[in-house]
Amino acid sequence: MLIRRETPADEDAVRAVTTAAFAKPDTPDPVEAGLLDQLRTCGAWLPEFSLVATGGDGEIVGHVVCTRGHVGTHPALALGPLSVYPEHQRRGVGLALMHAVLGAADATGEPLVALLGDPAYYTRFGFRVSTEYGITPPDPAWTPYFQVRTLTSYDPATRGAFAYPEPFNNL
Repeated sequence: MLIRRETPADEDAVRAVTTAAFAKPDTPDPVEAGLLDQLRTCGAWLPEFSLVATGGDGEIVGHVVCTRGHVGTHPALALGPLSVYPEHQRRGVGLALMHAVLGAADATGEPLVALLGDPAYYTRFGFRVSTEYGITPPDPAWTPYFQVRTLTSYDPATRGAFAYPEPFNNL
């Protein structure tokens, strides 16, 4: 497996993996795929944080993206969606993508990464409930699923409400 930045030629394959990862019988075109389409066209898109995992023959088997969010007026990253083809899940693809995107975020001086997800999965990457850091989720009902991973340049004075990029508000 290789983790690399997404290229424009990867967009269809990335949408396919996102669709496969989140599709259910009653939602064959999941909101996560549409969200990804909308994120690509907004000012919060950060191409350096759109990463793909490729298998042995070069096919894309997973994807993760972080876009520009904010804690109050302070820049932060919003992670998601994280997508892995169902037949490649539980094989370390998501783990590799998470380590790669968190490493890239830290290396470029980002202060923190926020996400909405299952604590049982994301705590292994150092994510904690956002309120432990004085960061409130966009919807209070999201606690304890709204989590934050602080990075090297994190300033504990960064507190307040987290705001996702606009496309997240259209879900």
